[in-house]
Amino acid sequence: MSSLLKKIQELAEQQANANIATRRHLHSHPELSFHEFETQVYVEKQLHELGIPTQRIANTGVIAIIEGKNPAKKVIALRADMDALPIQETNDIPYKSQNPGVMHACGHDVHTSSLLGTARILQSVKEEFEGTIKLLFQPAEEKAPGGASIMIQEGALHNPSPAGILGQHVATNIPVGKVGFREGMYMASADELYLTVKGKGGHGAMPDQCIDPIVIASHIIIAMQQIISRNKNPRLPSVLSFGKFIAEGATNVIPNEVKIEGTFRAMDEEWRADGLAKMKKLAEGIAESMGGSCDFFVLKGYPFLKNNPELTRRMKEAAIEYMGADNVIDLDIWMAAEDFAFYTHHVDACFYRLGTRNDDKGIVNGVHTPNFNIDEKALHVGPGLMAWLAIQELSLA
Repeated sequence: MSSLLKKIQELAEQQANANIATRRHLHSHPELSFHEFETQVYVEKQLHELGIPTQRIANTGVIAIIEGKNPAKKVIALRADMDALPIQETNDIPYKSQNPGVMHACGHDVHTSSLLGTARILQSVKEEFEGTIKLLFQPAEEKAPGGASIMIQEGALHNPSPAGILGQHVATNIPVGKVGFREGMYMASADELYLTVKGKGGHGAMPDQCIDPIVIASHIIIAMQQIISRNKNPRLPSVLSFGKFIAEGATNVIPNEVKIEGTFRAMDEEWRADGLAKMKKLAEGIAESMGGSCDFFVLKGYPFLKNNPELTRRMKEAAIEYMGADNVIDLDIWMAAEDFAFYTHHVDACFYRLGTRNDDKGIVNGVHTPNFNIDEKALHVGPGLMAWLAIQELSLA
């Protein structure tokens, strides 16, 4: 396999400029979740020029199949997300977003261009591996219910069914030229909480004639944190944060109601369900005991992301073979969420990180910010690495 590894590395380097050009085109033309219509057409065109057949799925998604020798032997899926965020870009770059208020601020342009680069490599060497590689270009990672859940509902993991799936995501805290892996639980579930606390408004000088929803809501927020500290298994990471508290009163006006919005994140599906149930019961009970009421609504988000230990271990070893041990690092748990998590509850999965940071160039800003960018040397690494990982996994019977 050493000769094939060298060939993939050479192809990756030869095609790096083409991958960068693809990324810049996508970065200039971002589209929001569930509206990736031009991106879909662009991806299809790139794949068709390579002679790779495609089919549409999840409205704006694309599936493509690359068959090696003996295609029925084993199937591996590779996934990239395609959507952008509702952010006005502030970068002063030639390929700045041309769509006002929309920006590739989470690296999905990198993921898509990298997977297209992987497709170029795999199509070039398809006579040198056995099995089938299924490419999933997925819409709407950034918006619930998540494009991954729709892809799965519409059969993305069938006909043919993969034995495993790989996903790659940019990492702004990892230097370019390095990648990171973690076995087991890696990213959190994410549910959105919407509470409306109702009372009886009135004059601030006469609180005895009111049912103050601000006081009720304040008790609820503090009490709900005790569910995390007192009811959760301390060995399981979990986060409860509230980022919005709207009480449209005045210095001397107690309003009729308060609206609260927050997020609940967990690393265990049983605790996730139990915690949400406890929060709802507690919030409603506190409001009722204080003479008011609470409408508690949960917008269910993504499950927690779990990397199959055996698959991830193999992929880390393959990455070391491709990049060298000094360029492969271990990741810590991260309480952000990703809809790739849906795949991990259906098939063995490995979700790893591609370094994009360069302190010397000032490329240090985080994702979901208006000045996010990457060191494009990452596109010298990502496509070839993913091609190598897929082929290595196919080589195992």
